[in-house]
Amino acid sequence: MGLAVEPAARHRAGMLILAALLAAATPAPLQPDAIVAAAPPAAWRAIAPDNLVIIETAAGTMTLELAPDFAPAHVAAIRALVMAGRFDGGAITRVQDNYVVQWAARPAEGATSVGQPPDVRPQHVRAQPLPAEYERPAKGLKITPLGSPDAYAEAGFANGWPVARDRRTGTAWLAHCYAMVGVGRDMPPDSGDGSELYAVIGHAPRHLDRNIALVGRIIAGIEPHAALPRGSEALGFYKTPAEQTPLRHVTLASSLPSPPRWQVMDTASASFAAYKTARANRTGFFIRPAGATDLCNVRVPVRLAP
Repeated sequence: MGLAVEPAARHRAGMLILAALLAAATPAPLQPDAIVAAAPPAAWRAIAPDNLVIIETAAGTMTLELAPDFAPAHVAAIRALVMAGRFDGGAITRVQDNYVVQWAARPAEGATSVGQPPDVRPQHVRAQPLPAEYERPAKGLKITPLGSPDAYAEAGFANGWPVARDRRTGTAWLAHCYAMVGVGRDMPPDSGDGSELYAVIGHAPRHLDRNIALVGRIIAGIEPHAALPRGSEALGFYKTPAEQTPLRHVTLASSLPSPPRWQVMDTASASFAAYKTARANRTGFFIRPAGATDLCNVRVPVRLAP
């Protein structure tokens, strides 16, 4: 005679079988890279060639996407410097660990090259100083919320860019995330002229937000430049010109016969919403998904057009 099975035991066994069947029928959540790969053409926007700067250095080639919606005067000045060939013959003058890599255009005739911190070097008087484009009106920006608390401000994404905003003042600004590019300046806020640029290569220095004009981001080629030897002087400046990495040629993509066709994911798209959620809730290797994410940990996907 077989042993009788208690109803409670039968119920537990049935629930375990049902859970196993449901688990087998439920597909594993997509990883962020898989979401990017599956994103439809409508989830991407083309980057205008006039907003792409190709920077060839002795270490490699960087591609810079400009952000005229946030710093139009600075972007116009950078384009003019590129078209005039001023960056050709310039150099990477500073690499500070966990902070930035910085480069400067060839000095104007009669001027000296930049190779000192802004509070030490002689202060320049600009004949036509650029405005301090540190923030802009939030009106007109379609901001996709980050969905997680931010230590500095209300954060999100606008037209592919990481942004923060202040509802009280009605302003918004770009955030100092990895690979974002800003304009070096002297001590006065309006003393930057676009001839001295830096890219973030470390933990996001968000304390710089609204203190320096951000003009874009490096979308390709930052890796060999982030790995350059660190400068030994204050703030990572190089001590001698021989330590600097030369800028060989800098050009706007729009001046090339066949400009590269770069695209950035539309941050208002369903694909980006899924990508952002997946970044906050990693699975697979991750035992305990974070359930939240930092603004700068959601790097907006960029790709060459297929």
